[in-house]
Amino acid sequence: MTARTFVCRCEDVTLGEIERAIAVGLADVEEIKRYTGLGTGPCQGKECLSALGRLLVARGLVPAAALRPFTARPPVEPVTFGALAAGATGPDTPEDPSP
Repeated sequence: MTARTFVCRCEDVTLGEIERAIAVGLADVEEIKRYTGLGTGPCQGKECLSALGRLLVARGLVPAAALRPFTARPPVEPVTFGALAAGATGPDTPEDPSP
């Protein structure tokens, strides 16, 4: 793989960006996620987490038994596109007549 190879296609994180994260001392899945954005896209790491784990194990940065997935943060409750398109409503919205 080259430095321009996408590891996380959802967030366009390349192998080179992961290499830079490792070079500055990050060696934990959660740290690399926060530094690069890897795994924060629509798939929530289903496509890229295993590649990152294999890379960290191959480099000897993390023992395979110690690998843990990062914290996924799905929406609290599902939201429809219609609700998003309608715009915000609530107590902080000027159009809302409630106090």
